[in-house]
Amino acid sequence: MSIDEKISKVKKYTIIGAGVSGKSIAHLARACGADVFVSEKGPIKEDTRQFLRRLGATFEEGGNTTEALEADSLVLSSGVPPTAEIVEKARLRKIPVIGELDFVARHIKGRVIGVTGSNGKTTTTALAGHILTHAGYETTVAGNIGTPLAECAFREYDWIVAELSSFQLYWAREFKIDIPIVTNIAPDHLDWHGNLNDYIAAKIKIFSLARGKSAGICQERDVKRIREITGIADFKLFPLKKGTLNAAQTESGILLTEEACYLLRENRRIPLFSVDDVPLVGSHNRENAAMASAAAVLAGIDNMEIAKSLKTFVPLPHRCEKVAEIGGITYVDDSKGTNVAATVTALSSIKGPLVVILGGKGKGEEYGPLAEAVARYTVASILIGKEKDRIAKALQKIGYESFCKADTMEEAVESATKRASPGTTVILSPACTSWDMYENYKARGEHFKQIVRSMDGGSS
Repeated sequence: MSIDEKISKVKKYTIIGAGVSGKSIAHLARACGADVFVSEKGPIKEDTRQFLRRLGATFEEGGNTTEALEADSLVLSSGVPPTAEIVEKARLRKIPVIGELDFVARHIKGRVIGVTGSNGKTTTTALAGHILTHAGYETTVAGNIGTPLAECAFREYDWIVAELSSFQLYWAREFKIDIPIVTNIAPDHLDWHGNLNDYIAAKIKIFSLARGKSAGICQERDVKRIREITGIADFKLFPLKKGTLNAAQTESGILLTEEACYLLRENRRIPLFSVDDVPLVGSHNRENAAMASAAAVLAGIDNMEIAKSLKTFVPLPHRCEKVAEIGGITYVDDSKGTNVAATVTALSSIKGPLVVILGGKGKGEEYGPLAEAVARYTVASILIGKEKDRIAKALQKIGYESFCKADTMEEAVESATKRASPGTTVILSPACTSWDMYENYKARGEHFKQIVRSMDGGSS
């Protein structure tokens, strides 16, 4: 029996998780006429309680009790792992467990561009959505970018550009994607997946969800791994490669040179944009623009429209966002850099001397690669948060001593400024989550920007 058939027979759902996605799933389930019980392991915010009461849903908080198992099916909101006790209990009782994507799938109207990856997926999602909208398509961006996919149910869209996490993809079986994109693959969320291989398998699974004769986008270095893990030998891929123009190029793909980007397709070299058309900091963001632009052309957009739309794109906050230039020192907020690979990419993508602010709550990653990048690209680093001692040990292990520790963001910015000189970039790119000091990466980034702007008399 397919998930669609299972869903159609359900009279009562238990939604695990009362966060943003859980609320939207509950709303959709009620709209479909089902009874809803929401079970939250932690506390539920008061506004969420009021929302659920208005919805006619019952709920519990502070733990998942046996009452959560009194349902025809469990639906998991984003982030619920397969090792969760309530999930294991449901399986023992043979209660169907459905992931967020499969629950929403049959209510989605419109074609889907699915974007995942260790880093860059939010920017790539936003760019693709912007290009499609600029071209006149009825488009929405959803998923982890802010609007849950359940909010797209029953609405008529030409395209839905969905940012998809490895958590969501792990549970997906029947959700279909027209153009799948994996921006890159690097270690992340190992505490959730248990090991690197399972994390990679969840990411790459996006290609197994492709609809019909879809074509996918990935990094050239990941092609072999994608083929091996998915077993899809004949799936059409457009890998992103960097290099120079070569008249003999015939393989399909995306070519990013120092000056421009091209889609290589059917023995044609289709120009997408000049690097000057991309209003984003860092070479990694040109990769994001390349993938988003290629997806737009595969979706049917005239390549001549790409550069025009890119020029009007407003950069997203906290992703290599330029905050200010004070006394010749440029300050950049990359608070969204919450893993080692993201920070390594940011450091290697920005030209000129760097001072980096690192640290926060870790994800179980090793800091050797981070230390190598810090030693190679920075003149100094400031360490904060719970991981500052572990990062310091990694730096010392390779002989890098140009660091100091700080207890607050104010101290970190002050120390970074003292170690910078005109022409230097001070970048907040923590390589860690924010949860030891802030509610989320956004709050951390906003605090950094507030401190920097106060140094410049409050200007931006």
